[in-house]
Amino acid sequence: MADNLFAAIDIGTNAFKLLIVQAHHPGKFVPLLTVKEPVVLGRDSSSSTISTHSQHLSLISLKKFSELIQTHRVPSLHTRCVATSAVREARNKAQFIDSVAETTGFEVEVLSGEQEARFSYLGALQFLPVFEKLVLNVDIGGGSTEFAIGSRGKVDFCLSLKLGHVTLTQQNFGDEEAERVLNMREYVRKVVKESGLVEKVKNFGFEVALGSSGTTRAIEKAVFKGYGLDFADNEALFRECKRDWRFSREELKSVVDRLCKGGEGQKVRRDGFFKRRSESIVAGGILLEEIFDLIGVKEILVSGYGLREGVIADTLAKVFDGGYDLNANARFRSLLRLATRFNGKKKTTSAAESSSIAREIFEGLRKCKERDNNGVNLTVPLDDKDLEYLEAACLLHNIGLFTGKKSYHKQSYHIIMNGNHLHGYSAEEVKFIALLTRHHRKKLPKFDDSSFNEFGEEAKQKFRVLCAIIRLSVVLHQNGYISYREMDFSHSHEGFKLVIGEARGQTLLPVVEQCTADNFEVELRHELDYFKKVFKQELFVKTPSFSSN
Repeated sequence: MADNLFAAIDIGTNAFKLLIVQAHHPGKFVPLLTVKEPVVLGRDSSSSTISTHSQHLSLISLKKFSELIQTHRVPSLHTRCVATSAVREARNKAQFIDSVAETTGFEVEVLSGEQEARFSYLGALQFLPVFEKLVLNVDIGGGSTEFAIGSRGKVDFCLSLKLGHVTLTQQNFGDEEAERVLNMREYVRKVVKESGLVEKVKNFGFEVALGSSGTTRAIEKAVFKGYGLDFADNEALFRECKRDWRFSREELKSVVDRLCKGGEGQKVRRDGFFKRRSESIVAGGILLEEIFDLIGVKEILVSGYGLREGVIADTLAKVFDGGYDLNANARFRSLLRLATRFNGKKKTTSAAESSSIAREIFEGLRKCKERDNNGVNLTVPLDDKDLEYLEAACLLHNIGLFTGKKSYHKQSYHIIMNGNHLHGYSAEEVKFIALLTRHHRKKLPKFDDSSFNEFGEEAKQKFRVLCAIIRLSVVLHQNGYISYREMDFSHSHEGFKLVIGEARGQTLLPVVEQCTADNFEVELRHELDYFKKVFKQELFVKTPSFSSN
């Protein structure tokens, strides 16, 4: 299991971020853990030196990351730690790098602006179906902004400008709000024009503009939730469930105009919506709007992935010796876009944990069938397509939670069926996945119901099997004290046996509810009864705190 786990650490200007993924050949990875630490190296930018205090906070955060990576048993050769603008520009970067290596063992790669631009572009390719397009990717960071133009994973042009939302916020552009906004705009335009960026972009051209930074995602979220419209359309936008990851120049202007309004009331509103990013979102919005105007961007697609995911993709290409396909599995990426659309990264990661448990049980069943064909009662063969449907349903089972816990499984079904979100799937496949999310909890499926009319008998048999797996996986994950990395699925004349190790020291991610011991036992026994009904054999489950024997 550890052989396909990879980790990327981004030592950024505005935060430190960790990503751990589970990768599958030839071009697919599932995020298992995302952690963000609020270390702002950009606050030291005026002195061009990383302060003693910032170094202390950095080492605390990186030691925490090291412990999480060890807990997940990610091989050291699969772990990369990169640093961007703040470290790149620091006078004492050598001392900082040595300190990190001595304390944590991480070898910090200080990225050039061009490398940072390339990784951000590669990350966006893992999220959006634009591999064949000539893309302009814009990555607004805390201390710099990177631009890359490329297609099919190859970068034709890249440029890094020392314009970041944190460093712009810290510069003195005047005392009055209107004066600061005007002077900041003039400064941004001056830097961009003097860099030659406008002419270069015009010469290379582009078919589609992408944004792969937290600033762009925050602006898109503000557009999506009607921030520039006093939230007037919030309910309608969510109920429609059809908005994709993009916004126009007009929508950007509406949000930025609202951000630039002064007054204590607007600040309170901004702080409540943007949380920690509120401090620098005005500068980020102004910077993005000026980029739109100078380059001539009319609409931008927004990537939920960025630098860290690009580092992962680059690592996979090296580990798989050129066998990693940047454009593989567009279907899977549409699942991730939908999951992230309604859940955000934390709940998406939680769903991915359930998916990994389900995969282990599915693969265990297939191996048991291969070893003991007569003893294992599988009425239909299980193939890779079935595993894909199971993982898809696991990743999407909790997207309905944005409306609240009550009947969220029905909301998940509604979103999948009514949004045209899943690209590359047939209508029948979409419905199959949607029904699995609908029946991952509460009532068991009734195959005489009209919703199953279009499925043949074999499809219904497969649905029974996959439904039993997803229901069991979700309950096991909600228990919160297990580790799918320590699972053993076996079969004997007595039946199936699932032994699960304890998730020692693992950071628990938010799930629907953390089961109490009594609730867990009741829910698990209910799902074990259904498993027995489907497979005609008992499944014995043993966890650190429970045994069904």
